[in-house]
Amino acid sequence: MQIFRGFHHPGIAPACALTIGNFDGVHRGHQAMLALLSSEARHRGVPSCVLTFEPHPRDFFAGVQRKPDLAPARIATLRDKLTELRACGVDQCVVLPFDERLSSLAPEAFISQVLQQGLGARYVLVGDDFRFGARRAGDYAMLDAAGTAQGFDVARMNSYQVRGLRVSSSAVRDALARGDLSATAALLGRPYGISGHVLHGRKLGRELGRDAEFPGGFRTLNLRFSHWKPAASGIFCVHVRGLTGPGDPPLEGVANLGVRPSLDPNDVNGGRVLLETHCLDWPAHLGAEGGYGKIIQVDLLHKLHDELKYESLSALTAGIARDCEAARSFFAAARPAHSRPAH
Repeated sequence: MQIFRGFHHPGIAPACALTIGNFDGVHRGHQAMLALLSSEARHRGVPSCVLTFEPHPRDFFAGVQRKPDLAPARIATLRDKLTELRACGVDQCVVLPFDERLSSLAPEAFISQVLQQGLGARYVLVGDDFRFGARRAGDYAMLDAAGTAQGFDVARMNSYQVRGLRVSSSAVRDALARGDLSATAALLGRPYGISGHVLHGRKLGRELGRDAEFPGGFRTLNLRFSHWKPAASGIFCVHVRGLTGPGDPPLEGVANLGVRPSLDPNDVNGGRVLLETHCLDWPAHLGAEGGYGKIIQVDLLHKLHDELKYESLSALTAGIARDCEAARSFFAAARPAHSRPAH
C-alpha cells in the first residue's frame, strides 16, 4: 500500500475508487466497506484508495474550542490504522491534515478540489451517516448529485451488524472503556492490539522486586501511544508478538496502558501515555537489552483492573507481583486442558 501525506504527489494514481473516513480501529464494518471498495476498483481497473484525516476532525474542533472533552478517545494510532488498511488490501491511502483550511472548505469545493482534481475519483463509497464540508453541510444526496453531473459513481453502504448490534468506532470505544476485550474483538474481528518500536525508559522495572523471588525484576517493553486519550486504559493480560521468530507462539505478559500514576510525572517519558509490557517469561537469548528497537505487537486479551496509584515503590512492586500472578492464572485457565501440566 502506498501512503501519501496530502494529494500533491506525482506518485498518486490519476484515477481511483475512493472511500472517505477516519477508520479509527478499522473494525468489521470498515473491513466490509473496504472489501466492496476493492471489488469496485478491480471492476473499473483503477486502484482502491482511502482518504483519511490526521488529526481526527473532532480533535481539531476540540482544540479550537479549548474543550478537550469533545475529542473522541483514540482506538488506534495512525501506524496501526495504516497497518490494518494495508491488511485489507487497500492500494493507496491519502492522509490529509485536518486543519482550518480543510475545515472551512465548502462541500462543493471539497468535491471539486479534493475528490476530482486531487484524487481523480471515479467511484466514491461512503457510509450511511457520511457528512462532509464546512459545518458538515454536505451529505450523500449532494455527493450523488455531483457524481451524476460530473461523471463519477457514488454508492452508500448501510450499517454493518454483529449479533444484531451496529458496528461502529463508537461501539468499539464503549467496549474498550468497559474493559470488555471479548466484545471489542467481536467488533474488530481480531484481538485489540497496539504496535510500535520498543523505547528506552527509566529502566526502573528491572530494579523493582529484584530479589530472590524476582531475580530479573519486572523488565518492561515500552511502546508510546501517540494520542493523549486512549480508548483503553488499565492493567491487561496480553500476548506479545515480534520478539521471537515469526512462527513462534506469542509470549504471555501483563501490561499497563496509561500514564503510570505511581511514578514521577517528570520521568524520561514526560507523562506521556505508554503501553508498558512485562513478559512473564523473558526469552533468555534476548539478554537484558534485546527488546530495544524491535517492532512488536501487543494484543490486549483481558483487563485485570484500572490503573492504581501506589504510595511507595515497595507497594508498587507488590502490586505488580499480584498482577503477574493474576495473569499467570488467566493464561493457565485459557490453555486447552491437554496442554496443562499434570499435577
